[in-house]
Amino acid sequence: MSQRKSVNGRPSGTDGSDFSYRMVVDSRYQKGFIQFLAAVVIFLPTLEGSTLDRLSVSSSVEKRSRVNFLKLYLFGSSVAALISIVCLLKSEKTTEIIKDLSRWETSKFEFFKIAAVLLGTLVQIFAVSVTTSLIHNMAPPKRAS
Repeated sequence: MSQRKSVNGRPSGTDGSDFSYRMVVDSRYQKGFIQFLAAVVIFLPTLEGSTLDRLSVSSSVEKRSRVNFLKLYLFGSSVAALISIVCLLKSEKTTEIIKDLSRWETSKFEFFKIAAVLLGTLVQIFAVSVTTSLIHNMAPPKRAS
């Protein structure tokens, strides 16, 4: 075998040219090992006779479907925002204040309810855009045809 030429006085094999021969643990095995350790930590208390922490178990199970939970959050929060808007618009005092803004001083509480729902709507719009972006970023890449 021929010796590799050393670069800048380095010993042979340390110049980075041997990268293809180095062993690397695949990331899926690293993730699997970490998930296994997490499961062991969750189930250790059962060996001592105590009960399982349901929140810990459910959170470890739920990590597999983060995109589905983001979609569920998106749907639930949007429905909640729509319900608050509908309830606000069905209130007679609120519609009177919206039609005649000069009366807002007589019903400051109703005015603050309107402001809170408007602020909540703006926050919901922001949450929808961020959640949609997260869902698209978490989706597996499309294969080229």
